[in-house]
Amino acid sequence: MLYFSGMYQTLKKVALSLVPKKILFEHEIFFRSIFAFHFGGKNHECTVCAKGIKKFIKIPDDLLCPFCGSRSRTRRLYSFLNSKDLLHGKVLHFSPSRSVFRLLKKNPKIYYFSTDYEDEFIAEYHYDITQIPLEKDFFDLIICYHILEHIEDDKKAMSELYRVLKKNGTCIIQTPFKTGAIYEDFSKKTPKERLKAFGQEDHVRVYSVDGLLERLDENGFKKIEAKTFPPNERYGFMEETVLIGKK
Repeated sequence: MLYFSGMYQTLKKVALSLVPKKILFEHEIFFRSIFAFHFGGKNHECTVCAKGIKKFIKIPDDLLCPFCGSRSRTRRLYSFLNSKDLLHGKVLHFSPSRSVFRLLKKNPKIYYFSTDYEDEFIAEYHYDITQIPLEKDFFDLIICYHILEHIEDDKKAMSELYRVLKKNGTCIIQTPFKTGAIYEDFSKKTPKERLKAFGQEDHVRVYSVDGLLERLDENGFKKIEAKTFPPNERYGFMEETVLIGKK
């Protein structure tokens, strides 16, 4: 497992250095299929690309599908969306993973709005989450995975998510979590300071589950629950907590 992890990281660096990112992303599935040829099997299954897998690739704190590149949280997200029949109507997806983007983009049941403000992910729009340029009660589903911990004015972002969500619509939110209270310190400005304080160079806080629930409640979401999902070896799911809000 460690051998394949190291080989994967090396090949990824080589590919990024030799092939323009746009071309690499456009032909990602083809390039991955070459690398993943020997990973086919029956021990595991990817819920995103539906491939049978001999074993997932272990990367720091996660398990990667060798065929589509999906992470644990991505595979569970896509499985959850389908199991709860949430893929219909207008869907807003912040900074989508490429593996799910490809599927949702061609899903005929939804109007898919993919957005990434910093232009680091494949997306069609560049919405500022604190000022979404759309009317209220617009979206049936909002996917906000690992976004709020990057936003200084997260309260404004939460109120915007609630504003553009339709009545009875669903907003799915996930961030890194810690125990205790929310920790934020806006005096931490440099990447080095933020890495030390929050665990990543571009994070501005670390939420607790209870702290995020309370803050969401204060900014519109009165019907929201935290659901903790157990690990699942077959699908490469790791234990994680997801917040599911309704309007």
